[in-house]
Amino acid sequence: MKQFFNRFLLIVNLQTVIISLLAVTSTAICIHYKYEAEFPLTLVATSIIFPIVFSIGGAYKRREAALKEYAAIKGYLRAIFFVSRDWLDHPKPENVNKMNDIIYDFFNNFRTMFTSPKDQLIENEKRVYDNFSDFSLYIKHELRNEGLSSGECSRTNQYLQKMMISFESIKHIYQYRTPRTLRAFSSLFIKVMPIVYGPYFAFKAEEMSWGLEFVIPILLTMILVSLENIQEHLENPFDQIGEDDINFNVEKFVERLNHKSAD
Repeated sequence: MKQFFNRFLLIVNLQTVIISLLAVTSTAICIHYKYEAEFPLTLVATSIIFPIVFSIGGAYKRREAALKEYAAIKGYLRAIFFVSRDWLDHPKPENVNKMNDIIYDFFNNFRTMFTSPKDQLIENEKRVYDNFSDFSLYIKHELRNEGLSSGECSRTNQYLQKMMISFESIKHIYQYRTPRTLRAFSSLFIKVMPIVYGPYFAFKAEEMSWGLEFVIPILLTMILVSLENIQEHLENPFDQIGEDDINFNVEKFVERLNHKSAD
């Protein structure tokens, strides 16, 4: 029940309450002064529903693309670790531990970068690329010195290259959002439309029992603001606020790296 309540508060918040009160006030004033009009509801669909649904779709696709690249990075990290542990006849334990530490440091900096504000991007990105350099130097020195063939080193380096490409893809998703002007357009009408439609709600009040005339403005406001809140939570899948955010389980991933079934 608590989890359901928390999820409910993510989409129905203070903004919902404020706009609902303004819409109800507008409706009450229009009813009192007999200021009525039958506005077409197609305005709501064209000015709000279509843009917000388009934005939600775009934000969802960005999240799915980020998840795909995130999965690729985890796969390449695991592959590089297996190279250091399993591809050599007699791997040195200290080198395996060193790779484990490099992966943890990289993944931790990776998490910090994408869960921090964008104004810290440059500094956080430097740390991540320092870790990429650590991977490269490990392949060049530790793996080659332990006897890994040049062809296998080249293949391991390709894992690193692909991991950097996936990292850049996630970085661009983090930096560039769905069209801001479209979001601003729909956000403006979400806040204004329930209030402007007061004369329409007053017109419909004549067909309703007492008290029910305020149900429509409240429901319309809840629907529109909830859609906007859903879009906002999907917009940044890294901020660890919404229910659908991408979670970076660094400790669990590193812990499972060393798991190996008994022969």
